[in-house]
Amino acid sequence: MKVISPFGPKIAKLKFSNKLIKKINNEVDQILNKKSLLKKLDYSKKLVGQVKQEFQLPKSFVKKNLEKVISNEVKKYIFKTIGKNVKKISIKNFWIVRQFNNEYNPIHYHDGHISGVGYLKIPKFVPKGHKKSKIDGTIDFINGNKMFLSDSIYNHQPKEGDVILFPHYLMHTAYPFKSSGERRSFSFNLEIDKKIANVFSR
Repeated sequence: MKVISPFGPKIAKLKFSNKLIKKINNEVDQILNKKSLLKKLDYSKKLVGQVKQEFQLPKSFVKKNLEKVISNEVKKYIFKTIGKNVKKISIKNFWIVRQFNNEYNPIHYHDGHISGVGYLKIPKFVPKGHKKSKIDGTIDFINGNKMFLSDSIYNHQPKEGDVILFPHYLMHTAYPFKSSGERRSFSFNLEIDKKIANVFSR
């Protein structure tokens, strides 16, 4: 894990194993083949994404396959950032985002204390016209104003397996792209010990 501080709020960048990425993708594909289950898990009305499909992963799957991995990484993230040992971690929600040609996710922030985004599939992007844009299909994290020696935007070009942890209030956006393929990602929000998360209680 690498913890960076491009503009104040600390961001953690890490990788999920190929085995775990494959397991999540298999679960997603199984849900997509069950229309009644897909309808039950639909999460699009609670999200701002202008994308084809957003739905929750079953809590049983998250608990069995992801809870321990995420908890361990979040504990490392918090300790490396502020030197505190987190004892309580509760995943509030975990959902899949399926993004296709010209779709995007507008600037927004999350709830909880810590949020995360990870990448399950990245298609081959097609240049728009004669000019290839380096931000197609990427994610921007935004904080404050650009000033001398201080950037306000951190851009990440996702690869399959990438996972980014960040404080819930950090604004971010996913850019549209040209492609015939699917950009598949996941997002989650979680809560930790309130005494650690609430900086005003010290």
